[in-house]
Amino acid sequence: MIHALNGHPHSPCSGLRVMSGLIGESIAPSSASDLAPTWSSSAKDLVFTSLGGSRVWATLGYGILNEVYWPSTGSPQTRDLGFIVAGPAGWFEVKRVNSYEIATPQPDIPLPTITHEGPGYRLLLEFVPDPDRDVLLIGFDLRGDGCRLYPLLAPRLGLTNGDNTAYAGAALSAEGGGDWLHLEAEPGFTRSSAGFVGTSDGWQDFDRHGAMTWDHDLAGPGNVALMGELSTTTGTLALAFATTREGAATLARSALVVGLPEVRAAALSGWTDWAAQLRLPSDAVPADLAAQAHRSAAVLKTHEDRTYPGAIVASLSIPWGNAHDDLGGYHLVWARDAVNSGLGLLVTGQTEDARRMLSYLVAMQQPDGHWGQNFYPDGRPYWRGIQMDEVGLPVILATKLLETGLILPDGPMYDHVWRMVERATGYILRNGPLTEQDRWEENAGLNCYSLSVQVTALVAAGQWLSGAPRDLALAMADDWNARIENWTFVSGTGLDHAHDIAGHYVRIVPDGRRPPAGQQVEVRNRGGLITNVEDLVALDFLSLARFGLRPSDDRGLCDTVKVCDALLGVDTPRGRSFYRYNGDGYGEHANGAPFDGQGIGRAWPLLTGERGHFAMQIGEDPNPWLSAMAGMTGPGGLIPEQVWEAPDLPDRGLRPGQPTGAAMPLVWAHSEYLRLAAAACTGKPIELLDCVAARYGTLRPNPKTRYWRDPTPLRQILQGTRLCVMDRGPFTLHASEDDWRTTSDLEAEALPFRGLFGATVEVSEGARELVFTRRRQDGWEGRDHRVSIQPRTTES
Repeated sequence: MIHALNGHPHSPCSGLRVMSGLIGESIAPSSASDLAPTWSSSAKDLVFTSLGGSRVWATLGYGILNEVYWPSTGSPQTRDLGFIVAGPAGWFEVKRVNSYEIATPQPDIPLPTITHEGPGYRLLLEFVPDPDRDVLLIGFDLRGDGCRLYPLLAPRLGLTNGDNTAYAGAALSAEGGGDWLHLEAEPGFTRSSAGFVGTSDGWQDFDRHGAMTWDHDLAGPGNVALMGELSTTTGTLALAFATTREGAATLARSALVVGLPEVRAAALSGWTDWAAQLRLPSDAVPADLAAQAHRSAAVLKTHEDRTYPGAIVASLSIPWGNAHDDLGGYHLVWARDAVNSGLGLLVTGQTEDARRMLSYLVAMQQPDGHWGQNFYPDGRPYWRGIQMDEVGLPVILATKLLETGLILPDGPMYDHVWRMVERATGYILRNGPLTEQDRWEENAGLNCYSLSVQVTALVAAGQWLSGAPRDLALAMADDWNARIENWTFVSGTGLDHAHDIAGHYVRIVPDGRRPPAGQQVEVRNRGGLITNVEDLVALDFLSLARFGLRPSDDRGLCDTVKVCDALLGVDTPRGRSFYRYNGDGYGEHANGAPFDGQGIGRAWPLLTGERGHFAMQIGEDPNPWLSAMAGMTGPGGLIPEQVWEAPDLPDRGLRPGQPTGAAMPLVWAHSEYLRLAAAACTGKPIELLDCVAARYGTLRPNPKTRYWRDPTPLRQILQGTRLCVMDRGPFTLHASEDDWRTTSDLEAEALPFRGLFGATVEVSEGARELVFTRRRQDGWEGRDHRVSIQPRTTES
């Protein structure tokens, strides 16, 4: 055997460097010239799969193949598969030349053909996933006198970066973590080589010698790459995956026997049949925006797993993946993104897709009622935080399906979903309304979006529950809804005076025991920066109108829109977008360097959609907001997580209004686009449940029972209301209405949901204050609590 030589992973490399306009840094080295065992580019041209039994998902970036996922959307198995063209004009890596066009049969059929143009050559690549096998076929056609074609393949098998073994021979293969890939060529390779990245790989060979001179047949274990010289300029490559070397080779050869035309026809048929079932809005949306809606629907469909049906990952990408390692990336399931995707597919008429996603989420619920922060499609947890919006959103999706008749009380899903709703409701009542993490996964406290979801979920639970559990869920929904302003609204601050408004909703309030004004919060990704709660704003408050908890013309909402438009809104050549919040640190640095734990937050297209929803709700045309979202896409029509909003940095490939190095696509953003397109036709958000609209309408709730809890104590109540003091265990309530001159004791009762106890006080007519303390099983708590009792004419 001729073994490749390993070397230092940070060996210098040189070569042609063409700056890309696709991501927020200089174009990354190819797989074979990589300086470190990182993943591939975060910004994708396209994501695609077949709709048969195959378990292969592929991504394109810079016009070449990036991560290929198998056997699940949570398992990337390659970094990239690129091409070198060598001819009379020299040798060129097509990724670095960065001159290509992408075509698909239609927006909702993601079967790509890419045409690369370079000095003296034209390369046509066609990517076709086999619907019947775990194989990706790649048709190639190179035109140019005296030109030869060289595929470069960088495996990343078994979720490892540096522990693969590569084999070169008549075909190219690799193994890692018990997984195998096999790259077969028809009509074949004239030579091949395996090498260690940065020292003995094929790119280094060309860089040093101007030609392919090495023929190492083995490299590894380590960070490896493969290269072959194709015997002809026209033919087909088959990239296959299996758990054995023989299995991968068999699949590749079988697909080649069937042939590219027949595999293409089968793949096209599957997508065409699916696209024909789409029911997308058209009467209120111009044709170009409707085309983007079709493309967005295909993006959501592409991200659903086949090994674990209903699992939809946040993105088949890794933010800033060519700058650092993150095995999880965004190819994980977040309940929030999954529900938003389910609602997005629901507005397209893909009802079975939405039901399947709900079934998966029911299976993924934890015994205590919550969902993990995120997890692989097979259910293995990744990060361990808990976000209360992710507890409430599956209940909202379930209730939407119930209200639209897609779940029937006598149907097979009903009992399973009912139990899911009951568990989730109990978790919310025990642990809400504060959240351990907000929807941006950064801060704990009281947040308008999380509150909106929890209140909506509790009202929605009333459609599933009955008796005392239903009554408690609805009563606490009313109580929390009535307190949103007490928890999250400030007035008379410097921001209010500066923007000539009465008051505004803040981004988050860490402590529910104190008024928001005067509290402080850490701004994450900013090196420990602390700021005043009243100075931090976000568009999260728009959810109050979107979920139907406040009318869209509410003064507090309109005032906060004014300050957010001024502080968070940014105009780009592609349209208007918004920062997550002022002072955000999640994004590239000022010089365009990738986010590395700190940075500067950039504009988010999905927030353009959220602002567009509010515009629609107040009677404005939402199409300009749709147009802005569609304008911020990459070359393949994918909507990114973030776009660059600062001055042009051509050396970094960062241009205003265009994607950064954050994730692309983001299924949440594509779902937002679909939901806004649907709302443009229906006149209301899909999240607005009938039961919520019926309960609250345009009025704020006037709860008859108020709930006092340690994390969110009440400071005052109105005369004529009841006060329920709640705790997580049994207790005796020792109370007085005359400052301890006379007292009464009341034993707490177990409430309908496990782990909740409450003692309800009927306040006497004319009482002005209630003071109480509690005796728990381990003794007296050692402090008094006071609640003032206000006349009925005073707001609580």
